[in-house]
This record gives sequence, C-alpha cells and structure tokens, in this order.
Amino acid sequence: MSAEISSNRKARRDFNISDTYEAGLELKGTEVKSIRAGKVNISDAFARVEKGQLFLYGCDIQPWETAATWFQHESRRPRRLLVHKKEILKLDAVTAIKGASLPCLKMYWKNGKVKVEIGVGKGKTHSDQRQDLKERVELREAQREVARFNRQ
Repeated sequence: MSAEISSNRKARRDFNISDTYEAGLELKGTEVKSIRAGKVNISDAFARVEKGQLFLYGCDIQPWETAATWFQHESRRPRRLLVHKKEILKLDAVTAIKGASLPCLKMYWKNGKVKVEIGVGKGKTHSDQRQDLKERVELREAQREVARFNRQ
C-alpha cells in the first residue's frame, strides 16, 4: 500500500525515462511532519552521485510552522538517498554518459517510510516533445472514433 505524496509530471515530458529506481530518503523529524502536511515540491528535484553516495537536490520541503526555531530544517538542502551500493555504481556509470540525468519522478509512502522514485533519463529535444504531443492527439482521436462507432 503506497500513498503518493507528490509527483513530477514535467519530468516525463522533458526526459525519455529508460529505467526507474526506488530509494529511501534520509530526513529529519520536522521534514517528516511537513511531508505529512503535504508541503513538498519535487518539480525541480534531481539526483546526483557524489563520493560514492546518492544525493537528492532541488527537493523543496517547507519548514514546519509549529516547530521550535532551533529544530527547523533548511527547505532545499541536499538529502541523502538510501540505495544499495550496486545501484549507486550502476547509476554513476549511467550518468557518466553525456546527456543522461536522474530526475525525481515521484515521492510516496511505503510501509510508513518516505520513498522516492528516480528515473534514468535522457533529455528530449523540442521536436521530440512535439512528436509525443502529436502521437497523443492521434491516439485520442482514434479512441473517439472507436467510441462513436460502438455507440451506433
């Protein structure tokens, strides 16, 4: 049972996602409370391998209002992702290729823990995005025709 916290729909539009990975997220107490309140934004979030560890950048978790000021967290600090060492080595090799990146696709609850789904993606060009849009429009029109035919 997983409940989605936040998703990054823009990532699937801007990247060709070839593979996805699930990672745990190392959080502080006030961050967890802010996530439960729904004050999280992952639209600009991406992962990067540094010194043998995987970090999440650009994830915006707003401070929890009722926390004491000395217990507050920074809203856009880098957060460590918890994955197996083999996966880190594989992701490091993949991102060494020019144009490959690790965008954050969604954040969700799984067994009481916050999980992040990251994808291995290669950036789309403007013409690729237009081609995808054209294919979606053609598919939608074909479905309308089938529905119209079945109604008669």
